[in-house]
Amino acid sequence: MKQMLLLIFTIFLLTSCTGLHKPQLAISTYAFGMQHLPLIEQVPDQPHLHRKSLLIADAATLTWLDNTAIHYRLIYHNPSQSYAYANSRWIATPATLLTQQIRNRIVTSTPEQVIRDSGIVKPDYILQIELNEFIQLFDAADSSHAVVSIRVSLIEYNSRKLFAQKDFSATESTPSADAAGAVFALSSASNKLINELVNWLIVELPPT
Repeated sequence: MKQMLLLIFTIFLLTSCTGLHKPQLAISTYAFGMQHLPLIEQVPDQPHLHRKSLLIADAATLTWLDNTAIHYRLIYHNPSQSYAYANSRWIATPATLLTQQIRNRIVTSTPEQVIRDSGIVKPDYILQIELNEFIQLFDAADSSHAVVSIRVSLIEYNSRKLFAQKDFSATESTPSADAAGAVFALSSASNKLINELVNWLIVELPPT
């Protein structure tokens, strides 16, 4: 009887230890992918003209978006509730990723001088960005699309006056109804939106 009780106790310990050491699923980390984009009509860089300096502030965002989660909503089930993929993350917050993409695109597509610290060089203008939506929306269990929307404000640095303001929004169908599909569609929508922003900025910035 004692041997039987000892055997049962040993099996219980082994089962408990196995349960405590379940292998954890790996977390996939994503950054914005490179997209094939239409060319932006660039303004020739003319040396005799003053290059306007532009401070691109870090994008602000809503509290629920200020993290690295990949968010989605089930429009067909409960459109007001937001969910997040358990084993997939952005490498940085969407606001951080979007800010860096905007800076890079303005540097490569316009003659303006982009600066990051107004304490060193005083800019002519400040570009403020508000990220309002960055999510995958499921219209059905196997069908979804991504939505990215921002508001940008161009502010004259010396006077602190609002020079121009515009809302931008872009959507993109997902190639698959999962986290990988969300990443592709959100990256693509962001790039389309940034293209529109840069074209708008080229028009709005006054010639000098």
